[in-house]
Amino acid sequence: MALSRRKFLSRIAASGVLATGQLPFASFAQAEASSLQAAYVSTLRKADGQYAAAVIDRSGNLIFQEHLDDRGHATAIAPNKKFAVVFARRPGRFALVLDLFNNQRHLAFSPPLDHHFYGHGFFSPDGKLLYATENDYENERGIIGIYDTTNSFARIGQHESYGIGPHEAILLSDGITIAISNGGIITHPDYPRQKLNLSSMEPQISYVDRRDGKLIAQSKLPAEYSQLSLRHMTAARGKIWIGGQYEGDPSNSVSLVATHRIGEEIKPVSGGQTYLGMKQYIGSVSVNINGDLVATTAPKGNKVAIWNSETRELVKTLSHIDAGGVAPNGHGFTISDGQGNLWQDNKAIYHDPEIAWDNHISSAI
Repeated sequence: MALSRRKFLSRIAASGVLATGQLPFASFAQAEASSLQAAYVSTLRKADGQYAAAVIDRSGNLIFQEHLDDRGHATAIAPNKKFAVVFARRPGRFALVLDLFNNQRHLAFSPPLDHHFYGHGFFSPDGKLLYATENDYENERGIIGIYDTTNSFARIGQHESYGIGPHEAILLSDGITIAISNGGIITHPDYPRQKLNLSSMEPQISYVDRRDGKLIAQSKLPAEYSQLSLRHMTAARGKIWIGGQYEGDPSNSVSLVATHRIGEEIKPVSGGQTYLGMKQYIGSVSVNINGDLVATTAPKGNKVAIWNSETRELVKTLSHIDAGGVAPNGHGFTISDGQGNLWQDNKAIYHDPEIAWDNHISSAI
Protein backbone atom coordinates (compact mmCIF):
# COMPACT_ATOMS: atom_id res chain seq x y z
CA MET A 1 0.00 0.00 0.00
CA ALA A 2 1.51 3.35 -1.04
CA LEU A 3 1.88 6.06 1.57
CA SER A 4 1.18 9.76 1.12
CA ARG A 5 4.09 12.12 1.63
CA ARG A 6 2.52 13.33 4.91
CA LYS A 7 2.13 9.78 6.23
CA PHE A 8 5.66 8.98 5.13
CA LEU A 9 7.03 11.99 7.05
CA SER A 10 4.98 11.01 10.10
CA ARG A 11 6.32 7.47 10.03
CA ILE A 12 9.93 8.59 9.66
CA ALA A 13 9.47 11.13 12.47
CA ALA A 14 8.04 8.43 14.71
CA SER A 15 11.06 6.27 14.00
CA GLY A 16 13.35 8.94 15.42
CA VAL A 17 15.27 9.70 12.22
CA LEU A 18 14.08 13.30 11.91
CA ALA A 19 15.17 14.01 15.46
CA THR A 20 18.79 13.60 14.35
CA GLY A 21 18.39 15.91 11.40
CA GLN A 22 19.48 13.10 9.08
CA LEU A 23 17.46 11.89 6.13
CA PRO A 24 18.05 9.28 3.45
CA PHE A 25 19.90 10.63 0.41
CA ALA A 26 17.03 9.39 -1.77
CA SER A 27 14.29 11.96 -2.45
CA PHE A 28 10.73 11.73 -1.23
CA ALA A 29 9.66 11.32 -4.85
CA GLN A 30 11.77 8.19 -4.99
CA ALA A 31 10.29 7.01 -1.71
CA GLU A 32 6.73 7.38 -3.00
CA ALA A 33 7.62 5.68 -6.27
CA SER A 34 8.93 2.67 -4.36
CA SER A 35 5.68 2.53 -2.31
CA LEU A 36 7.91 1.96 0.72
CA GLN A 37 8.03 -1.76 0.07
CA ALA A 38 10.41 -3.64 2.33
CA ALA A 39 13.62 -4.49 0.50
CA TYR A 40 16.13 -5.01 3.31
CA VAL A 41 16.13 -5.78 7.03
CA SER A 42 19.04 -5.14 9.35
CA THR A 43 19.83 -4.31 12.97
CA LEU A 44 21.48 -1.21 14.33
CA ARG A 45 22.81 0.52 17.41
CA LYS A 46 21.65 4.05 18.19
CA ALA A 47 23.76 6.84 19.65
CA ASP A 48 22.19 6.27 23.09
CA GLY A 49 23.31 2.64 23.05
CA GLN A 50 19.87 1.20 22.33
CA TYR A 51 19.39 -1.48 19.67
CA ALA A 52 16.73 -1.79 16.98
CA ALA A 53 15.72 -3.78 13.93
CA ALA A 54 15.18 -1.66 10.82
CA VAL A 55 13.21 -2.24 7.62
CA ILE A 56 14.43 -0.35 4.55
CA ASP A 57 13.07 0.11 1.04
CA ARG A 58 15.02 -0.41 -2.20
CA SER A 59 16.16 3.22 -2.36
CA GLY A 60 17.52 3.27 1.17
CA ASN A 61 14.54 4.91 2.89
CA LEU A 62 13.82 3.74 6.44
CA ILE A 63 10.28 2.32 6.55
CA PHE A 64 10.10 1.48 10.26
CA GLN A 65 12.18 0.24 13.14
CA GLU A 66 11.45 -1.88 16.21
CA HIS A 67 13.26 -1.83 19.55
CA LEU A 68 15.49 -4.78 20.48
CA ASP A 69 16.30 -5.59 24.09
CA ASP A 70 19.89 -6.41 23.14
CA ARG A 71 22.15 -6.62 20.12
CA GLY A 72 20.75 -8.35 17.06
CA HIS A 73 22.58 -10.32 14.39
CA ALA A 74 21.05 -11.70 11.18
CA THR A 75 17.54 -11.94 9.74
CA ALA A 76 15.63 -14.78 8.05
CA ILE A 77 13.09 -13.69 5.42
CA ALA A 78 10.00 -15.80 4.68
CA PRO A 79 9.58 -17.02 1.07
CA ASN A 80 6.44 -14.88 0.60
CA LYS A 81 8.29 -11.90 2.17
CA LYS A 82 5.61 -11.45 4.85
CA PHE A 83 7.74 -12.20 7.91
CA ALA A 84 11.28 -11.31 8.87
CA VAL A 85 12.79 -13.04 11.91
CA VAL A 86 15.57 -11.08 13.57
CA PHE A 87 17.84 -13.22 15.74
CA ALA A 88 19.81 -12.18 18.79
CA ARG A 89 23.57 -12.13 18.60
CA ARG A 90 25.25 -15.11 20.28
CA PRO A 91 24.59 -15.96 23.12
CA GLY A 92 21.24 -14.21 22.92
CA ARG A 93 17.89 -15.87 23.49
CA PHE A 94 15.38 -13.75 21.58
CA ALA A 95 13.99 -13.87 18.06
CA LEU A 96 11.76 -11.01 16.95
CA VAL A 97 9.23 -11.57 14.16
CA LEU A 98 8.40 -8.52 12.04
CA ASP A 99 5.33 -8.30 9.81
CA LEU A 100 6.65 -6.72 6.60
CA PHE A 101 3.19 -6.40 5.04
CA ASN A 102 1.83 -4.26 7.88
CA ASN A 103 5.12 -2.71 9.05
CA GLN A 104 4.82 -3.80 12.65
CA ARG A 105 6.05 -6.19 15.30
CA HIS A 106 4.34 -9.58 15.11
CA LEU A 107 5.70 -11.55 18.08
CA ALA A 108 8.87 -12.74 19.80
CA PHE A 109 10.00 -16.21 20.87
CA SER A 110 12.94 -17.95 22.56
CA PRO A 111 14.80 -21.26 22.32
CA PRO A 112 14.69 -23.88 25.13
CA LEU A 113 16.14 -22.77 28.47
CA ASP A 114 19.40 -24.66 27.95
CA HIS A 115 19.94 -23.33 24.41
CA HIS A 116 20.85 -20.00 22.89
CA PHE A 117 20.70 -18.74 19.32
CA TYR A 118 23.77 -18.35 17.13
CA GLY A 119 22.15 -15.54 15.16
CA HIS A 120 21.04 -17.20 11.90
CA GLY A 121 18.13 -19.14 10.46
CA PHE A 122 16.07 -19.85 7.35
CA PHE A 123 12.53 -20.83 6.32
CA SER A 124 11.27 -23.99 4.64
CA PRO A 125 10.25 -23.47 0.98
CA ASP A 126 6.56 -23.27 1.92
CA GLY A 127 7.28 -20.89 4.80
CA LYS A 128 5.59 -23.13 7.38
CA LEU A 129 8.77 -23.94 9.30
CA LEU A 130 11.67 -21.86 10.55
CA TYR A 131 15.06 -23.43 11.24
CA ALA A 132 17.51 -21.73 13.62
CA THR A 133 21.12 -22.45 14.58
CA GLU A 134 21.38 -23.07 18.33
CA ASN A 135 23.88 -24.04 20.98
CA ASP A 136 22.97 -26.86 23.38
CA TYR A 137 25.68 -25.52 25.64
CA GLU A 138 25.48 -27.99 28.50
CA ASN A 139 26.04 -30.88 26.08
CA GLU A 140 28.49 -28.95 23.88
CA ARG A 141 26.68 -29.75 20.65
CA GLY A 142 25.18 -27.81 17.80
CA ILE A 143 21.45 -27.93 17.09
CA ILE A 144 19.11 -26.77 14.35
CA GLY A 145 15.89 -25.81 16.13
CA ILE A 146 12.60 -26.17 14.23
CA TYR A 147 9.74 -23.71 14.77
CA ASP A 148 6.14 -23.83 13.47
CA THR A 149 5.35 -20.47 11.86
CA THR A 150 1.64 -21.35 11.68
CA ASN A 151 1.45 -21.77 15.47
CA SER A 152 3.06 -18.62 16.87
CA PHE A 153 6.53 -19.97 16.05
CA ALA A 154 6.22 -22.74 18.63
CA ARG A 155 9.25 -25.01 18.76
CA ILE A 156 8.35 -28.47 17.43
CA GLY A 157 11.67 -30.27 17.10
CA GLN A 158 15.34 -30.16 16.33
CA HIS A 159 18.11 -31.69 14.20
CA GLU A 160 21.74 -32.27 15.07
CA SER A 161 24.23 -30.01 13.32
CA TYR A 162 26.83 -32.80 13.63
CA GLY A 163 29.41 -30.38 14.94
CA ILE A 164 30.18 -27.65 17.45
CA GLY A 165 29.21 -24.02 17.05
CA PRO A 166 26.81 -24.02 14.08
CA HIS A 167 26.81 -20.40 13.03
CA GLU A 168 25.00 -20.04 9.72
CA ALA A 169 22.81 -22.64 8.05
CA ILE A 170 21.28 -22.29 4.58
CA LEU A 171 18.83 -24.35 2.56
CA LEU A 172 20.13 -25.45 -0.83
CA SER A 173 18.13 -25.20 -4.04
CA ASP A 174 16.72 -28.74 -3.76
CA GLY A 175 14.66 -27.58 -0.77
CA ILE A 176 15.89 -30.59 1.20
CA THR A 177 19.59 -30.20 1.95
CA ILE A 178 20.69 -27.96 4.81
CA ALA A 179 24.29 -26.75 4.62
CA ILE A 180 25.67 -25.89 8.06
CA SER A 181 28.92 -24.12 8.89
CA ASN A 182 30.05 -25.56 12.22
CA GLY A 183 32.62 -23.06 13.46
CA GLY A 184 34.14 -25.56 15.89
CA ILE A 185 34.32 -23.22 18.89
CA ILE A 186 32.85 -24.25 22.26
CA THR A 187 31.06 -21.40 24.05
CA HIS A 188 28.92 -21.12 27.15
CA PRO A 189 26.65 -18.25 28.26
CA ASP A 190 28.39 -18.19 31.66
CA TYR A 191 31.41 -16.93 29.68
CA PRO A 192 29.47 -14.96 27.05
CA ARG A 193 32.07 -14.14 24.38
CA GLN A 194 34.91 -16.44 25.43
CA LYS A 195 36.16 -19.19 23.11
CA LEU A 196 36.85 -22.22 25.25
CA ASN A 197 38.66 -24.69 22.95
CA LEU A 198 40.85 -22.81 20.47
CA SER A 199 43.59 -25.44 20.68
CA SER A 200 41.25 -28.30 19.73
CA MET A 201 38.86 -26.75 17.19
CA GLU A 202 37.37 -28.90 14.42
CA PRO A 203 35.56 -26.60 11.99
CA GLN A 204 33.59 -28.34 9.26
CA ILE A 205 30.63 -28.23 6.91
CA SER A 206 27.70 -30.58 7.49
CA TYR A 207 24.90 -31.36 5.05
CA VAL A 208 21.69 -32.51 6.73
CA ASP A 209 18.37 -33.73 5.34
CA ARG A 210 15.73 -31.20 6.36
CA ARG A 211 13.03 -33.85 6.49
CA ASP A 212 14.53 -36.32 8.95
CA GLY A 213 17.72 -34.70 10.24
CA LYS A 214 20.00 -37.41 8.87
CA LEU A 215 23.58 -36.53 7.94
CA ILE A 216 24.05 -36.51 4.16
CA ALA A 217 27.73 -35.55 4.00
CA GLN A 218 30.40 -33.77 5.98
CA SER A 219 33.74 -32.17 5.15
CA LYS A 220 36.34 -31.02 7.68
CA LEU A 221 39.07 -28.49 7.18
CA PRO A 222 42.62 -29.86 6.95
CA ALA A 223 44.79 -29.70 10.08
CA GLU A 224 46.61 -26.55 8.97
CA TYR A 225 43.27 -24.75 8.89
CA SER A 226 41.96 -26.14 12.18
CA GLN A 227 41.75 -22.64 13.70
CA LEU A 228 39.77 -21.14 10.83
CA SER A 229 36.27 -20.94 12.30
CA LEU A 230 33.78 -21.34 9.45
CA ARG A 231 30.94 -18.87 9.91
CA HIS A 232 28.97 -17.42 7.01
CA MET A 233 27.75 -18.94 3.76
CA THR A 234 25.92 -18.49 0.53
CA ALA A 235 25.16 -20.80 -2.39
CA ALA A 236 26.21 -19.87 -5.92
CA ARG A 237 25.94 -21.99 -9.04
CA GLY A 238 26.28 -25.42 -7.55
CA LYS A 239 28.68 -24.75 -4.71
CA ILE A 240 28.66 -23.02 -1.37
CA TRP A 241 30.95 -20.14 -0.48
CA ILE A 242 32.14 -19.93 3.12
CA GLY A 243 33.73 -17.04 5.03
CA GLY A 244 35.91 -17.79 8.04
CA GLN A 245 37.41 -16.06 11.04
CA TYR A 246 40.95 -17.14 11.90
CA GLU A 247 41.65 -17.77 15.59
CA GLY A 248 45.36 -18.63 15.24
CA ASP A 249 48.51 -16.53 15.15
CA PRO A 250 47.59 -13.12 13.67
CA SER A 251 50.86 -13.10 11.72
CA ASN A 252 49.87 -16.23 9.77
CA SER A 253 48.84 -15.75 6.15
CA VAL A 254 45.71 -17.82 5.55
CA SER A 255 42.86 -17.89 3.06
CA LEU A 256 39.67 -16.66 4.71
CA VAL A 257 37.20 -17.69 1.98
CA ALA A 258 36.56 -21.20 0.65
CA THR A 259 34.15 -23.09 -1.58
CA HIS A 260 32.70 -26.58 -1.33
CA ARG A 261 30.65 -29.16 -3.18
CA ILE A 262 29.35 -32.39 -1.66
CA GLY A 263 31.86 -35.16 -2.31
CA GLU A 264 34.82 -32.81 -2.66
CA GLU A 265 37.32 -31.23 -0.28
CA ILE A 266 36.85 -27.70 1.02
CA LYS A 267 38.89 -25.50 -1.34
CA PRO A 268 40.46 -22.21 -0.25
CA VAL A 269 39.74 -19.30 -2.60
CA SER A 270 42.96 -17.58 -3.66
CA GLY A 271 46.13 -17.44 -1.58
CA GLY A 272 46.66 -15.93 1.82
CA GLN A 273 48.31 -12.83 0.33
CA THR A 274 44.94 -11.83 -1.16
CA TYR A 275 43.62 -11.31 2.36
CA LEU A 276 46.31 -8.95 3.60
CA GLY A 277 44.70 -6.15 5.58
CA MET A 278 41.47 -8.07 6.20
CA LYS A 279 42.49 -8.73 9.81
CA GLN A 280 41.76 -12.50 9.62
CA TYR A 281 38.02 -11.85 9.69
CA ILE A 282 35.20 -12.26 7.15
CA GLY A 283 31.93 -10.76 8.36
CA SER A 284 29.27 -11.65 5.75
CA VAL A 285 28.94 -13.58 2.50
CA SER A 286 26.33 -12.95 -0.22
CA VAL A 287 25.63 -13.81 -3.84
CA ASN A 288 24.08 -11.32 -6.26
CA ILE A 289 20.74 -11.96 -7.96
CA ASN A 290 22.39 -13.11 -11.18
CA GLY A 291 24.49 -15.64 -9.28
CA ASP A 292 27.70 -14.66 -11.05
CA LEU A 293 29.26 -12.60 -8.24
CA VAL A 294 29.90 -13.32 -4.56
CA ALA A 295 30.72 -10.61 -2.03
CA THR A 296 32.61 -11.11 1.24
CA THR A 297 32.99 -8.34 3.78
CA ALA A 298 35.97 -7.75 6.05
CA PRO A 299 34.70 -5.11 8.53
CA LYS A 300 37.86 -5.11 10.64
CA GLY A 301 39.90 -4.45 7.51
CA ASN A 302 37.42 -1.98 5.96
CA LYS A 303 37.17 -4.00 2.75
CA VAL A 304 34.59 -5.77 0.61
CA ALA A 305 35.87 -8.36 -1.88
CA ILE A 306 33.85 -9.24 -4.99
CA TRP A 307 34.54 -12.66 -6.56
CA ASN A 308 33.57 -14.38 -9.80
CA SER A 309 31.41 -17.31 -8.68
CA GLU A 310 32.49 -19.52 -11.59
CA THR A 311 36.24 -18.90 -11.78
CA ARG A 312 36.62 -17.97 -8.06
CA GLU A 313 38.86 -15.08 -9.14
CA LEU A 314 38.88 -11.73 -7.33
CA VAL A 315 36.99 -9.21 -9.47
CA LYS A 316 37.49 -6.09 -7.35
CA THR A 317 37.85 -4.79 -3.82
CA LEU A 318 35.76 -1.95 -2.38
CA SER A 319 36.89 0.21 0.55
CA HIS A 320 34.19 0.95 3.14
CA ILE A 321 34.97 1.59 6.81
CA ASP A 322 33.53 -1.14 9.08
CA ALA A 323 31.47 -2.64 6.25
CA GLY A 324 29.82 -5.74 7.72
CA GLY A 325 26.50 -6.39 6.00
CA VAL A 326 26.02 -7.29 2.35
CA ALA A 327 22.94 -8.36 0.37
CA PRO A 328 22.08 -8.75 -3.32
CA ASN A 329 20.94 -5.71 -5.28
CA GLY A 330 20.48 -6.62 -8.93
CA HIS A 331 23.85 -7.33 -10.51
CA GLY A 332 25.59 -5.76 -7.52
CA PHE A 333 25.21 -5.49 -3.77
CA THR A 334 23.83 -3.31 -0.98
CA ILE A 335 26.41 -2.87 1.77
CA SER A 336 25.90 -1.61 5.33
CA ASP A 337 28.59 -0.24 7.64
CA GLY A 338 29.21 0.85 11.21
CA GLN A 339 29.27 4.52 10.17
CA GLY A 340 25.54 4.69 9.46
CA ASN A 341 25.91 4.30 5.68
CA LEU A 342 24.12 2.13 3.17
CA TRP A 343 25.89 1.70 -0.16
CA GLN A 344 24.96 0.33 -3.54
CA ASP A 345 28.46 -0.84 -4.33
CA ASN A 346 30.28 2.54 -4.16
CA LYS A 347 27.21 4.81 -4.28
CA ALA A 348 25.92 6.04 -0.91
CA ILE A 349 22.11 5.79 -0.65
CA TYR A 350 21.62 6.48 3.06
CA HIS A 351 23.57 8.16 5.84
CA ASP A 352 22.81 8.72 9.51
CA PRO A 353 25.85 9.29 11.78
CA GLU A 354 23.67 8.67 14.84
CA ILE A 355 23.42 4.95 14.12
CA ALA A 356 25.77 2.03 13.44
CA TRP A 357 24.53 -0.81 11.25
CA ASP A 358 25.35 -4.20 12.71
CA ASN A 359 26.87 -7.34 11.17
CA HIS A 360 24.30 -8.27 8.51
CA ILE A 361 21.71 -6.97 6.11
CA SER A 362 19.15 -9.34 4.54
CA SER A 363 17.24 -8.97 1.29
CA ALA A 364 13.43 -9.01 1.32
CA ILE A 365 13.15 -8.38 -2.42
